[in-house]
Amino acid sequence: MGSLSGSTAGASRKSKSPVTPPPHWRQLHVLVAEDHSAHRLLLGCLLQKLGLDHELVADGYLGRVAYARRPFDLVITDCQMPVMDGYSMARAIRQYEHHFDLRRVPIIALTADLQNDSPQRCSDAGIDAWLLKPLTLEQLRAVLARWLPDADHVPIGEELVARVSGWPARASLVATFGSEQVVNQLLENLLVEAWQDHDLLGRACAALNASLTAERLHRLTGSLVFVGGAGLESCAVRLIEQVQRDGVSAHHAELTLFQARLRTYLDYLSTL
Repeated sequence: MGSLSGSTAGASRKSKSPVTPPPHWRQLHVLVAEDHSAHRLLLGCLLQKLGLDHELVADGYLGRVAYARRPFDLVITDCQMPVMDGYSMARAIRQYEHHFDLRRVPIIALTADLQNDSPQRCSDAGIDAWLLKPLTLEQLRAVLARWLPDADHVPIGEELVARVSGWPARASLVATFGSEQVVNQLLENLLVEAWQDHDLLGRACAALNASLTAERLHRLTGSLVFVGGAGLESCAVRLIEQVQRDGVSAHHAELTLFQARLRTYLDYLSTL
């Protein structure tokens, strides 16, 4: 990855040019994890001024869950937070990307103390760059301009979700299965069964029943393999092995993330 990019604070403070966000930023999504309510409010206001859709959460655990629910183009995280700090969240996101074979999302650290939150410590956690508090609009824009995708790499509509998440588009399904009618029937049947298995999986996990949890994961693997689930099926296979070996409680976090990602994926399939 190389050395981390800095905050460009000095250059930003000297700049007199107005902040004008590129038009394609309106199609992008940013996740912010920050436990301090005032900093969270400030970041939300700045991102809104830059035309960026965003989600604000109060700690790293909620950030990890939010990341599992939907694709983001960039993550900003405070380093020191209760429940789960920014370093742990960044590591969890990198692990999640690896498990599901997802694209690497840029992660930007937000810190007021570079002595404790050193660039090397950020780099070791999988963080790409850092911003210094107190944050200005120009500082934020400069870092976002470096790390957000450019206009040529931002698809729209269904193509955006498919390319960002690695999920199938309707056109690709029609090309694979030969007709709209077959795709409609396939999706209808798959969704009914997959939602049933999703609900039963949740109950099995809550009951800490390893046998039933593995059984539902196996059925979901069979459903997902038909259309491709951006790594969901391979993750289910790994979870089956882990649950059978260690039990449900030992892999509670991984199962929770899998179920969150599965719900988002099934909701997406229902729109095709």
